[in-house]
Amino acid sequence: MLFRASAAAVAAEILAGSLFLRMTEQFAHVHGHTPGTSEIRSWEASIPVLVNALNDAGLGQVEVLLEYGLPLSSKRADAVLAGTHPTTGEPSYVVVELKQWSGADPDDDDPSLCRVDAYARPVLNPILQVRGYCDYLVSFHGALAEHPARLSGIAFLHNATEFGISGLYEAEEDAYGQLFSGERRGELMSFLRRRLAPAPGGEAADALLQGKVGPSKQLMALAAEEVREREQFVLLDEQQVAYRLVMNAVRRAKRSDHKEIVIVTGGPGTGKSVIALSLLGDLYRKGVPALHATGSQSFTKTMRKVAGARRREVQDLFKYFNSFISAERNGLDVLICDEAHRIRETSANRYTKAALRSGRRQVEELIDAARVPVFLLDEHQVVRPGEMGTVAEIKAAAADKGLACRVVPLDSQFRCGGSDAYVRWVVRLLGLEPGGPLPWDPDGRMELLIADTPEEMEAFLAARREQGYSARMSAGYCWPWTKKIPLGQTLPADVVIGQWARPWNVFGDRSVAGAPPAALWATDPAGFGQIGCVYTAQGFEYDWSGVIVGPDLVWRGDRWVTDRTASKDPVFKKSTPDGDVDRLIRNTYKVLLTRGMLGTVMYSSDAETRDKLRQLVADVHPAMSKVRRGTATAVVPAEPRQAGPGRTE
Repeated sequence: MLFRASAAAVAAEILAGSLFLRMTEQFAHVHGHTPGTSEIRSWEASIPVLVNALNDAGLGQVEVLLEYGLPLSSKRADAVLAGTHPTTGEPSYVVVELKQWSGADPDDDDPSLCRVDAYARPVLNPILQVRGYCDYLVSFHGALAEHPARLSGIAFLHNATEFGISGLYEAEEDAYGQLFSGERRGELMSFLRRRLAPAPGGEAADALLQGKVGPSKQLMALAAEEVREREQFVLLDEQQVAYRLVMNAVRRAKRSDHKEIVIVTGGPGTGKSVIALSLLGDLYRKGVPALHATGSQSFTKTMRKVAGARRREVQDLFKYFNSFISAERNGLDVLICDEAHRIRETSANRYTKAALRSGRRQVEELIDAARVPVFLLDEHQVVRPGEMGTVAEIKAAAADKGLACRVVPLDSQFRCGGSDAYVRWVVRLLGLEPGGPLPWDPDGRMELLIADTPEEMEAFLAARREQGYSARMSAGYCWPWTKKIPLGQTLPADVVIGQWARPWNVFGDRSVAGAPPAALWATDPAGFGQIGCVYTAQGFEYDWSGVIVGPDLVWRGDRWVTDRTASKDPVFKKSTPDGDVDRLIRNTYKVLLTRGMLGTVMYSSDAETRDKLRQLVADVHPAMSKVRRGTATAVVPAEPRQAGPGRTE
């Protein structure tokens, strides 16, 4: 918030010529840079119009909160009006979105969007914009969670005529989203009188500003319905132990103003995310404010899609690690940090405002944000330089703060056919544990096959899809990636091995020629046919996994050799030490090789490496022999008959 005062006091500040100087100074203090000229002009043009309407309506004592920041978000409402309701005497709040537009037309394809001459691209209909702010506040603000009727929202287009914005009314209005043009100023004043009494609004403003930030009870119930009450989230053995430790820590925290940290460690498929989602649902059902956070765009977007499929509000429960850079200390009861191996040294990047560059490490921000921070991680899944999520790092940060820290290891496998043997084989193969590679001894749980060609691998996987299984192909980041695809064009076949060529998965948030967006590659059946990389595969699983080992990791003589020059991954800089590159490339293949639920097909683009893999793995699957005899083809069906659902760790 940049400024708070009664409507009469704001008018006096405007008359004295001091309001916008004070707002500019406060903006620079909060954000670390001065506001742009256009933003200052919008204040100068719009705020006086709103304040004059309030004073002319006899509401000069109503409190006006200018540039009010939404909790746990960088979004700001232009103004929030705080006062008492003229009928009930209860606190009453009006969220106001101010626009200088003289006119706007609904977008031809989507009435929730509109076209404005000043903008090159469509923008959100202001009715939906202010409604979204109200919904968000009800979801995350303690002062409004149990009293949603105390809130209303309006968009005031004070320069517009009714004719100029008539098309915007195609978006249905309600208590959280109403639209007023400059021609309807009188109706706006009447609306404000119905929502706000001509009485001091200071106490209501105080209650809003002091209210606890966290998910509302309504949202908790929704999350429990969407997440907890699904039968696949059954916790067994050490999963239950981890769950209980967290719930016990929550009880202690509430009973004795206590704070402690829980770390849950486990390899791929040990159920870390199942624990996270079970905790999230149960905590909400018990009325305990909690949020889920990761450092993975694909993972977070998929969680929003899966857990919030039927309720948009549930999607807001899933955040990113850098969402807590300015969070209130202990503002949450529980923060569940899933995929915590992806914690970075700092949340700041080149886009971070100077005022937020505190120098604090990201792990400290996450610990500070909640009374019970929970970290779920697999140290062997660190695949990028700068990822700092290890047990040692978290324990050291806890020790610096004098906090207790409990570590719960997960051992059971719920992926890779439940085969501990396969996971051990992978980590020994890649040299992530000592002892060297071992011959694969089939255990009846997990299939492991070596393909002689990429065509052979794809044909085998396509045949599995024809039987109703899900399957994906992934590869090391060893081929250039065309990331900007003009509209109307198909994905270029960037991954080229001999005569075989396939595209990488889509880069970005839009589908391309039927291929799903990056975040949905692992869960959308249409993801088969593109090659996934570690950043789109990490955190997900499918029945059958095809993995192409590229020239960045080759077997020479009696050992693995990593070739950093063969990697096209832009995260590897010249300054990245060779030892880090070696470790991260090996971790990358560990992630890729542990995505399959039923089986994995490996192919190496290097002949000597294929020979080594052949020495370690003897094919036993009859379908592979069928492929080699040419009686199975590499046809890629558009859809499997019964595609297995995408699941998460």
